[in-house]
Amino acid sequence: MTNFTHFDEQGASRMVDVGDKPITARTARASGRVRLRAETLARIRDRGMAKGDVLEVARLAAIMAAKRTSELIPLCHPLPLDSIEVSFDFPDAESVTIEATVRVTARTGVEMEALVAVSAAALTIYDMCKSIDRQMTIDSIRLEEKSGGRSGHFHRQPGA
Repeated sequence: MTNFTHFDEQGASRMVDVGDKPITARTARASGRVRLRAETLARIRDRGMAKGDVLEVARLAAIMAAKRTSELIPLCHPLPLDSIEVSFDFPDAESVTIEATVRVTARTGVEMEALVAVSAAALTIYDMCKSIDRQMTIDSIRLEEKSGGRSGHFHRQPGA
C-alpha cells in the first residue's frame, strides 16, 4: 500500500502530511462533457429554459463546489483558492464541454478542485434540463493539465 499516499503502511486511510512541502503556485485544468439532444442544447444557448440561464447557474455551481472540495472528498486538504475559471464550448450540435481552471498558492495541488468544479457544472446542466431531456449523459471528466509542486507539469496528450 505504500504506493498510495492516502494509505499508511498498514493500509489505514490518512490525510497526507503536507506541512514540510514548500508553498508554490499550482494550477490544474479539468474538462468534461454533457451530451444532449440538439433541441435541448439550442434552448441552453438561447437562454430559453424556464429555470433560467443554465450555463451561468452551472458556472456558479462549479465555483461553489471547487471551494468546498475538502468537504466532499474525504482526504482533500482545505485550500485558500486564488482563482477559479469555468468556460463552456459547443463542439457539435449535441454536446457542451466544460473546462475549469483552478489556481492556488499552497503546499498541495488543486486537481481535485478542478475535477469537482467540472462535475458540479455537468450535474447542474443535467438538473436544469432533465425535465425536457432524459437522454443526457455526462462523460469524459478528466484532468487535462496540472503544474506546480514536486511532481512537476502534466499535460494530457492529444487523443489520450
